[in-house]
Amino acid sequence: MSVATVGSPETTTLPVIDFVAPMPGFPDDRRFVLVRLDDAGVLYALTSVDSAGLRFLVVPPAQFFPDYETEIDDDTLAALGATDQADLLVLLVVTAGESGAEDATANLMAPIVLDRRSRRAVQLILSHGGLPVRQRLLVA
Repeated sequence: MSVATVGSPETTTLPVIDFVAPMPGFPDDRRFVLVRLDDAGVLYALTSVDSAGLRFLVVPPAQFFPDYETEIDDDTLAALGATDQADLLVLLVVTAGESGAEDATANLMAPIVLDRRSRRAVQLILSHGGLPVRQRLLVA
């Protein structure tokens, strides 16, 4: 497990997460750290180790979408080095709203799946179910 040593102070001592494929639109960024932004563990920043200022707000889906489920195929599990689905963490990318938190949306079509043991991740593009790219966040 590597530890981030470049970038902002928030990325200097956290374990690095390696994306097995770059996130769409960010071909040069594969190394990130996950920074908790609140005490409740609801809001996180997925912060690039290599590109200063690149970060994505992410949330675990349960707080906002309790019925949300992601089927993870065998190829993805193998790419992550996952041996137990219980080690997987699913995160949704959040887009901040123009008027503040009440307009924030989450991308249900392309969750990030992270294997906590291997510290490998991938952003899945789900092709089933017609899930929206911008679903308003609702507190359950």
